[in-house]
Amino acid sequence: MSVKEKKIKQPSKLLFATEFGRAFVEYSLFHLGKPILNRLEKGDGHTVFVLPGFLTTDSTTVPLRNFLNELGYNAQPWDQGRNLGHSRYVFTMLHHIHDLVERTGEKVSLIGWSLGGVYAREIARQNPENIRQVITLGSPFRGIRESNNVSWMYTLLTGKSVKDIEEDWTEQMDQAPPVPTTAIYSKYDGVVSWEHCVESHEGPMTENVEVVGSHCGLGHHPAALACIADRLAQDPNHWQLFQPGFFQQYLYPYYTGKKGAVSAMMV
Repeated sequence: MSVKEKKIKQPSKLLFATEFGRAFVEYSLFHLGKPILNRLEKGDGHTVFVLPGFLTTDSTTVPLRNFLNELGYNAQPWDQGRNLGHSRYVFTMLHHIHDLVERTGEKVSLIGWSLGGVYAREIARQNPENIRQVITLGSPFRGIRESNNVSWMYTLLTGKSVKDIEEDWTEQMDQAPPVPTTAIYSKYDGVVSWEHCVESHEGPMTENVEVVGSHCGLGHHPAALACIADRLAQDPNHWQLFQPGFFQQYLYPYYTGKKGAVSAMMV
């Protein structure tokens, strides 16, 4: 039975209750592993926009952006304050990216955490000529209108149900944008259902990479960062699916070698 056919349940309350504790552990492992992570392939200096998750701000993406800057990329915040779940963020980013590409003549990459990844995919779908690639971190692009463990916050904030989100904006959300796209997700995500965070059809430009960790820790998860560094270093004219290197086998012990199907866990 496919992911789309079976009934998808929201994550358990236990997983949700342990989110921050697990994210703290992953943050500690991130700092312990910095000497190794900083030795990953260096970047080419292109701009990478990092979009935060629902109800968070650019402060949550500081560790990820610092990591990318240290590798040699030009990591930028989205500069739109707190993510309150408005579709207008997409249009603001589209204009900003268009102006930047006009000035530099260079495409940008997008990394979106949770709801930020939903925006990133939509930006790339509407303006693929300016986007080099998209990487999502626990982004429920296949079920944004389905209940999850923070949908009550959306209702509290807006007075509406997630099912009231504009359908014309979400109807194509589960279709991958026409650029290289990597969906990083965790089956132990305590916020959103992991089944909503994966591509239903993997192919030459779409892939799913599984890590074992929390939703709130994906932005500093060592295995996720190693994957991000590898993806960003890809030649944009010869993009290849993720293949963990020899020394990364310790981060990806369950890697099967199948195209577009990669699993990883913490050691």
